[in-house]
Amino acid sequence: MKIITCEQVSAGHPDKICDQIADAIVTDCLQHDRDSRVAIECLFKNRNLIIAGELTSTHEPNYRMLVAEVLDRINNGGSENKDAGMDYKLDFTVDGLDITILVDHQSSDIALGVNSGGAGDQGMMYGYATIETPELLPIPFVLATEFLKLLKAYPSRMLKADAKAQVSYDYDTGRITTFLCSVQHIRDVEVEDFRPIIEKLMVRTATAYGLNTDFEKLVNPTGRFVLGSSFADCGVTGRKLACDTYGGIGHIGGGAMSGKDPTKVDRSGAYAARKIARDIVSAGYADKAEVQIAYAIGVAEPVSVYVETFGTEHQDKEFISQYVRENYDLTPRGVTESLRLLDVDYNAVSAYGHFGKQGLPWEK
Repeated sequence: MKIITCEQVSAGHPDKICDQIADAIVTDCLQHDRDSRVAIECLFKNRNLIIAGELTSTHEPNYRMLVAEVLDRINNGGSENKDAGMDYKLDFTVDGLDITILVDHQSSDIALGVNSGGAGDQGMMYGYATIETPELLPIPFVLATEFLKLLKAYPSRMLKADAKAQVSYDYDTGRITTFLCSVQHIRDVEVEDFRPIIEKLMVRTATAYGLNTDFEKLVNPTGRFVLGSSFADCGVTGRKLACDTYGGIGHIGGGAMSGKDPTKVDRSGAYAARKIARDIVSAGYADKAEVQIAYAIGVAEPVSVYVETFGTEHQDKEFISQYVRENYDLTPRGVTESLRLLDVDYNAVSAYGHFGKQGLPWEK
């Protein structure tokens, strides 16, 4: 058996709260000043939120307002639940947080290379695509992600915002073997009170993709999950890279995407790599593709571009490599312009993955 497991976390997970705040700041700055240089990270423990990093912009963000907007989206479980009175809540509001701001200007040494069109840092980024799903993403990762989206929208007052999902899938038989969910809940209920809800959503997710429903169903296997979010964990920006990308299938680059403007190739390079991999698969050149791009700080052109098709190619490998060389400007400026990265609302990607969502320029 070839069983591979992928995971996803909810928007209410403390690491994802940090990602969402960081990307809200990026989006806000770029909307007011397209030349903003942003590298923001958050750390969240109990009721203490630290926002730190570098920011050079003509715009001064209203940090507390942006945090409030992020928490409001999570607390409401999405705008579709506002009128339903759903109590899908975090254990805090912005009024109860102690927010510390530790933000300086971007280093002038880095700016020298970036302003001339060079990469804002060294590093390698990966993009991946597969024919397994309409989203061109690994099927166990898509299942875990779509399940959590259903859970977010489900009108139950028993469940809170912090949740994780994990799906194990047997690639030899094409069957789900195990579906796992751990979800925070209110104090005066037990797991058996909401287990039918979770199992129903697991089955609904599997059915939507034409898969088996006789898999093992694990719901809060450790028992009660009352204490959650920043009170049970410490949230940090960029700590859920597998959840942001491909669920652990396919390589992951060395840096986080959230909290960074597009001059940081951790973000723009990862989007470019996904776009190339997606285009290769969409064109029918291969059933599976992984693209690595590497940059040197202050240098515009990548130092390397590598394409792997895992023996699934329908065109000669040299043809595919030549296709990549001839059709993509992989300088940070070229990627930013071709994918219109200064116009993206990064709030759309700061939870439930950066890939596979309609309307994103690297997904077209």
